[in-house]
Amino acid sequence: MINNKKARIIALYLPQFHPIPENDIWWGKGFTEWTNVGKAKPLFKGHYQPRIPANLGYYDLRVPETRKAQADMAREHGVEGFCYWHYWFGNGKRLLERPFNEVLVSKEPDFPFCLAWANESWKGISHGLKNRNVLIEQLYPGEEDYKAHFYSVLPAFKDKRYITVDGKPFFMIYKPFDNNDIVVFIKTWRKLAQQNKLPGIYFVGHSNDPKYTNEDILSLGFDAVNPVRLIQYFHVRTSLQRILRKMNRVINGIYVVAYPYSLMSKYFHDDEDDIKENIFPSIIPGWDHSPRSGKNGIIMTDATPEYFDEHVKKILSLVSRKQNEHRIVIIKSWNEWAEGNYMEPDLKWGMKHLEVLKTNILCR
Repeated sequence: MINNKKARIIALYLPQFHPIPENDIWWGKGFTEWTNVGKAKPLFKGHYQPRIPANLGYYDLRVPETRKAQADMAREHGVEGFCYWHYWFGNGKRLLERPFNEVLVSKEPDFPFCLAWANESWKGISHGLKNRNVLIEQLYPGEEDYKAHFYSVLPAFKDKRYITVDGKPFFMIYKPFDNNDIVVFIKTWRKLAQQNKLPGIYFVGHSNDPKYTNEDILSLGFDAVNPVRLIQYFHVRTSLQRILRKMNRVINGIYVVAYPYSLMSKYFHDDEDDIKENIFPSIIPGWDHSPRSGKNGIIMTDATPEYFDEHVKKILSLVSRKQNEHRIVIIKSWNEWAEGNYMEPDLKWGMKHLEVLKTNILCR
């Protein structure tokens, strides 16, 4: 890690900003994440939509200069590296792999990275279609496929830029419980790592489902857990708040869940869990799923730099008690524009969220 930082900040990175044949079929020719971002509309008074990118513009991730500009911006503001969402649907089927493959082969940008396996089926309803059809199914064909998967990412693991924890390549899995064979998967990869002269794999379980505890995930063989407490507030809110939510729907005539960031962000941390060496908490700059899901999405209002500053300070205070190597914090996310959680500058806030991060993360 970089020794002049208070924490190791790793930002989740979405590669959806370039066209692929499958998206052309499902959503129309030339579809990218910008399609949803650009068509978003405000659903109520004061709703911040559409979100318009500033410094980096409506970029295309096939362009090397764009990828370098992102890395330069992230490095300047205290981010250690990007964690690229990685799509392997089984039987060798991959999607959206081009940007990362070009980063790997070209050796540019010279900026640390790791991978997070987004192991879930894609459904139309989650991306703005009116049906619930499965567009592509996530499969787990068994040990031979696990081996093929490992060897497909082995060149990345061996790259000098790859992020490690305790000397082992960091690899996150989005839905640990979706694969009933996950214990075998982890054992297989650890064995293959040793056979290929790696010290192992540092498996991190992503956690955003309150019905599973961190201990449940660790019991599967994971080394650490990355909790995302985005909806934690909905499990502790009062009866009055539930009534107000229903009234909000009636008054506005829409089915939308809108809550202030200042309120929800108070539940993004856990004072007991986040000080543990194997718990890597999340920093969430905002959330607004309406560009993808329309009126059915959760929306956070007033995600100002000031409230973001409070959130960042709290997370950093908790991880400061750990060993330097394990002071890992995951930003959700660097560029999830259609979910309203991004660090890249927009026309409203500019660089302010990045400046907050920089001020807090770099030791003076």
